[in-house]
Amino acid sequence: MNTNQKITALKTILIKEVLRFSRIWVQTILPPAITMSLYFVIFGNLIGKAIGEMDGFTYIDYIIPGLIMMSVITNSYSNVVSSFFSAKLHGNIQEMLISPIPNYIILLGFVGGGMARGLTVGLVVTLVSLLFTDMNIQHPIITILIVFMTSMLFSIAGLINAIYAKTFDAINIVPTFILTPLTYLGGVFYSINMLSEFWQTLSLANPVLYMVNGFRYGILGQSDINPLASFALIMVFTSALFFFAIRLLNKGVGIRT
Repeated sequence: MNTNQKITALKTILIKEVLRFSRIWVQTILPPAITMSLYFVIFGNLIGKAIGEMDGFTYIDYIIPGLIMMSVITNSYSNVVSSFFSAKLHGNIQEMLISPIPNYIILLGFVGGGMARGLTVGLVVTLVSLLFTDMNIQHPIITILIVFMTSMLFSIAGLINAIYAKTFDAINIVPTFILTPLTYLGGVFYSINMLSEFWQTLSLANPVLYMVNGFRYGILGQSDINPLASFALIMVFTSALFFFAIRLLNKGVGIRT
């Protein structure tokens, strides 16, 4: 395939993925916005008033970056894992793999769709948060880079999950037993400085902590983690998962029988 054909193939897959979730926006975009609104009301306004400040910020200001990042992570992941598994189940992926389309184009198409949904939901949640507080982004470039890279990372992770999954139930195992605990324990609702030394050290093994705090630094200018460490970890994980996913597609793991 020449360059123009590859671009056309990528655009086709990407448009298909975007239309897939945008046509049913009532199921894909609206529910996360409503859920996060409840978080803002309950944790931000009600419980937050009793808590007071967290690291020098009102509690609602402190948790907003984490809630936005949580919505981006879960939606980027869930979009790709469900879409790729459905395509695998119905034989669409097999058709793509035997076509002249390079596997990295297939990967980028699905990942791009996951990023589109994750970032769209993140934007909607951000707009909703403005109803509850003012947001002054301290480092716009850092904020954008962190959220884009995190969305890409979890989109690739969702595709890997879908490759190994053999049933629809299997695609829910990782989000339920791994992704959700890591997200909730990733510093979304609290600062790790509140924890004992042992639990602080243990928390540093949670990769989501670096993403949440990197994004929080971009918005608030404050973080429990060095922003450079957040960038480095996200880039390393994204690169590793990208090449791992390409290898799985090249070998036809979980796809070819």
